[in-house]
Amino acid sequence: MPWWRNMRAEDIVARQLDAYNAKDIYGFMSCWAENAEIFAHPDVLLARGHADIRARHVLRFQEPDLFAHLVSRIVMGNRVVDTELVTRNFPEGVGQVDVIGIYEIEDSLIARAWFLMGEPRLAPAHP
Repeated sequence: MPWWRNMRAEDIVARQLDAYNAKDIYGFMSCWAENAEIFAHPDVLLARGHADIRARHVLRFQEPDLFAHLVSRIVMGNRVVDTELVTRNFPEGVGQVDVIGIYEIEDSLIARAWFLMGEPRLAPAHP
């Protein structure tokens, strides 16, 4: 049995967030089940399976300012709810967006995730 099979749900989500912030696509993908699904809450499918999730995040990881700051984490059984403040490179410029991520863990991997996104806020322009 691989070592990660004994990880707690919150440890799997933390490992995924660390890989996201490091822009480590291999580490990031190792946290997701092969047939995982990502939704815009409540039910808009954004990605299904490793190929979709990988393609989505390879693009995201090209953003030079990308970083997700964990604000809070709640754990309830095999579900983890993160509140994050995410810095992104939007077409209009660098900004931040509030994100709630709900992760469902099965067999020590993320099987499903739902995301609620706030309105992006652009950083003030510097002279």
